[in-house]
Amino acid sequence: NKLAHMTAQMEAVHNWLENITYQMCQMSHQEQVRFLAGPIALLKLQCTRTSGFVLDQACQIFGGRAITMGGMGQVIERLKRSQKFSAILGGSEEIMADLGMRQAMKYFPKLADARL
Repeated sequence: NKLAHMTAQMEAVHNWLENITYQMCQMSHQEQVRFLAGPIALLKLQCTRTSGFVLDQACQIFGGRAITMGGMGQVIERLKRSQKFSAILGGSEEIMADLGMRQAMKYFPKLADARL
């Protein structure tokens, strides 16, 4: 079911966003920089991917109406057209993924690193 998959992805991203927001409210600025820079970058990556997935599924549901500039599919068409632009403004996926993993590895225990 397309709607179920769309909802599940959106709920997961929203939960992650709420979790990071709570952590930001509980941490000092130094702790935020150390512990949240990587997860925020990965969250931005996941938000971009989720928005693309949801828009693709909406286009499948609406069919030909999703590509018309007027009528029932106009909102989907407009979002689909501007989704990539929004993703670029948030930072490209490759850069966000790289930043997230670099931050995670930066504080990874050195001995555990050797076993990988």
